[in-house]
Amino acid sequence: MRRGWKMALSGGLRCCRRVLSWVPVLVIVLVVLWSYYAYVFELCLVTVLSPAEKVIYLIFYHTIFVFFTWTYWKSIFTLPQQPNQKFHLSYSDKERYENEERPEVQKQMLIDMAKKLPVYTRTGSGAVRFCDRCHLIKPDRCHHCSVCAMCVLKMDHHCPWVNNCIGFSNYKFFLQFLAYSVLYCLYIATTVFNYFIKYWRGELPSVRSKFHVLFLLFVACMFFVSLVILFGYHCWLVSRNKTTLEAFCTPVFTSGPEKNGFNLGFIKNIQQVFGDNKKFWLIPIGSSPGDGHSFPMRSMNESQNPLLANEEPWEDNEDENRDYPEVSSSLTVETET
Repeated sequence: MRRGWKMALSGGLRCCRRVLSWVPVLVIVLVVLWSYYAYVFELCLVTVLSPAEKVIYLIFYHTIFVFFTWTYWKSIFTLPQQPNQKFHLSYSDKERYENEERPEVQKQMLIDMAKKLPVYTRTGSGAVRFCDRCHLIKPDRCHHCSVCAMCVLKMDHHCPWVNNCIGFSNYKFFLQFLAYSVLYCLYIATTVFNYFIKYWRGELPSVRSKFHVLFLLFVACMFFVSLVILFGYHCWLVSRNKTTLEAFCTPVFTSGPEKNGFNLGFIKNIQQVFGDNKKFWLIPIGSSPGDGHSFPMRSMNESQNPLLANEEPWEDNEDENRDYPEVSSSLTVETET
């Protein structure tokens, strides 16, 4: 009886959590809907008097609005990509692993599996990255999201404003959403500013539209400042081919910690997110290369082109060798979540 109540309570809490997780998205949607009404009806149709100006404002506004809402939709509803089956323990191996009481045998099972997989990153202590919740060996740049309760390929972060985990499958859409959000706010602020001044000076009658126009400028500027900072930070991450998690915690390879382990150079770093075909860079269509399970590394590129070894980013490694102890290249295993 008591167990049944606990299960019911746990299920109720999970349900409440799922519902509440949509609150930030609902707030954004309501703000966007109000901004659409305020700009299209209160500004363009009521306040702006010139027909030509109305048409120009509306055409450019709706062009930006379409891409803004499109990328936001893709960021929300593009599911995070999980590791494929070959990184999971088989059913029989999982049973043997869970029933095995000897830690050394468990380690050997995972070591044998890791040798067959294209994994080159390790935990901070140099161990194989294993998720004991999903029962899989994590591909490079893959992490377990406690909110989504799954391992996510090339996980960047979990974003409450899109109620989704940002990773390999939707990072391009998230960047585009930030870019079009900045453009959306900037366009509104610049086109509204002239009428804000006119209302401020009393050149226009004080009608209902005055409140919408004044508040529209304030909201657009407020969101613009916060979004441009966030977008600038992610542009820096893309230029270095890093995720947010990797920026805060240096990835460790079999040879040791390397801040620039995935840094291929500015152009190639951008192509790792947006793809080789530039005509798809501004459109929210999946074009990121690869399958999210393995990524080109700087060390491999250097072996093909030794001139890369002389580039400046490798200077960071001098500090890394002082900050981190040596990591053995031999395979050891510990669970990481």
